[in-house]
Amino acid sequence: MKDTIRLVFLSLCVLLLVSCNGAGGGSTAKGDSASAEEILIGEYGSLTGEDATFGASTKNGIDIAVDEINAAGGLLGRKVRVIVEDDQGKAEEAQTVVTKLITKDKVVAVLGEVASSRSLAAAPVAQQYSVPMISPSSTNVEVTRKGDYVFRVCFLDPFQGFVMAKFATNTLKFTKVAILRDIKSDYSVGLANAFIENFKKMGGTIVGDESYSAGDTDFNAQLTSLKAKGPQAIFVPGYYTGVGLIARQAKKQGIMAPLLGGDGWDSPKLTEIGGAALDGSFFTNHYSVDDPSPEAKKFLAAYKARFNTVPDALGGLAYDSAMVLFEAIKRAGSTDGKKIRDEIARTKDHPGVTGKITLDAERNANKPAVVLEIKDGKFVYRETISPES
Repeated sequence: MKDTIRLVFLSLCVLLLVSCNGAGGGSTAKGDSASAEEILIGEYGSLTGEDATFGASTKNGIDIAVDEINAAGGLLGRKVRVIVEDDQGKAEEAQTVVTKLITKDKVVAVLGEVASSRSLAAAPVAQQYSVPMISPSSTNVEVTRKGDYVFRVCFLDPFQGFVMAKFATNTLKFTKVAILRDIKSDYSVGLANAFIENFKKMGGTIVGDESYSAGDTDFNAQLTSLKAKGPQAIFVPGYYTGVGLIARQAKKQGIMAPLLGGDGWDSPKLTEIGGAALDGSFFTNHYSVDDPSPEAKKFLAAYKARFNTVPDALGGLAYDSAMVLFEAIKRAGSTDGKKIRDEIARTKDHPGVTGKITLDAERNANKPAVVLEIKDGKFVYRETISPES
């Protein structure tokens, strides 16, 4: 009888232990299982808002990279999954969604943003939580100065400003240029300043400097003022929505001087908005679809097959940023933030779509830029300019 009672007692204890483990550890065990099966990456960008094509192109480029890495077996024996957040083109929203990606979704790294203002808002969050962040295409010099967990795979505005100043001086033979900048955009202000500094060093004169704010639709007062100064060109380092409207209004005023700009022009929407008024204008960019490199050709074919359109430079940079991250995770053999950060910092001669990528001590990419001319609504390769030693 005592043996029977003892057996019943032990059985009850076992049942109670199993019950407790199931009740107390169920959600944790499920979370651990999901974590073991996937590596989560965060992505944030402007999927809506005035420059929504930037976010769409970036997402497309990252999607191609993820498909490619998962088809090859994933990373560390696990599939990669990207959690995408729309920052609506707002700096404050960028900070909010990156906080959510890190603290709630528990991503191991973050990809984004295109616009420097949004990257500048979100970078301190990544730095605070020691989560690596790679911007595909934020060119403002201050972005990577937010901390040693912040990287980029694109060139910087000081170089981009130098490239357009050199092209305007040496190729176009211009000596008088005016400026029309978006005063509320870190990107636009920084690029304008870089162009002015370099153009003056090369012997040029800035004959006028006007400003506007993102969202403006009437630029006639600024253009009237600049027209009176007789510039040979107007440097407009803004984003495509405003630039297209500026081009149309400039043409309507009879301004024959070409517009010059930066990579913020790179969108098919630019010529949809500006039309023929943009013909004969020039802008700096990260690559050309005419690039004959194997990496560029492979990416171009994959992008066209999946999205039935030609990728812009932002799509290529997004692909490159994802691949730099994936290679770093492979080398690290871990999803630990510091180990990934250290391996990203060691990136050297990565064969990217937008050229070989080597990150310097300041976590910036040292690479050439191209100048594209707008002809009949198309972006035509004109010249490649490399950094000077």
